[in-house]
Amino acid sequence: MNRKMYKYFFTCVFLTTLISCKHQENEYHSLTDKIKAKSEKYQGVSISSESYIGNLKTIEIIEGDHIFLIPDRKSQITSYACTECHSKPVSELKGTEFKKAHWDIVIEHANQKTMNCLSCHNSNDMNNLKSLTGATIDFNRSYKLCAQCHSNQFEDWKGGAHGKNIGGWADPRAAMTCVNCHNPHKPKILSRWPSRFNTQKVKERE
Repeated sequence: MNRKMYKYFFTCVFLTTLISCKHQENEYHSLTDKIKAKSEKYQGVSISSESYIGNLKTIEIIEGDHIFLIPDRKSQITSYACTECHSKPVSELKGTEFKKAHWDIVIEHANQKTMNCLSCHNSNDMNNLKSLTGATIDFNRSYKLCAQCHSNQFEDWKGGAHGKNIGGWADPRAAMTCVNCHNPHKPKILSRWPSRFNTQKVKERE
């Protein structure tokens, strides 16, 4: 068989394969073609994370391209609004007959030369937090305060790579904020024993 015949033979084989595969039902050129064909009439399923959120009070936030829910912080602070007690400057309140709610707090977030109470709290408006530039930050959006220094973690958190999601990835997406996992005055998570392996749950799933 000479060179021309070889060329003719392989051209015929190639064309035959190409033509024949198009005429055979349920056969595809590639996995991508198969997915595309199978997906044409797919309507999807209805999935929601609402059942996982339960009765947790949440607020919706928008950060860049991300829209999701976070726990309402103010409803979790038993002594909010702060001005119910902070009717005077802190220097005047200390040593009075008022309930000493915060005198035992020790800041282990950075050294004292870097930050103190007034780095985050506004002495003129105790119902809100303040940024490094003095801008007002709502207690429900305290993550904005953390984002000033922890920008990498903030970007990861927005996309869901840092922190804890409540429920799943289906809408509505809900996520814990920084203060739900970290104590803002002492953010380092201490070492602890792992949770006990629940053998009863394993039996129930079998």
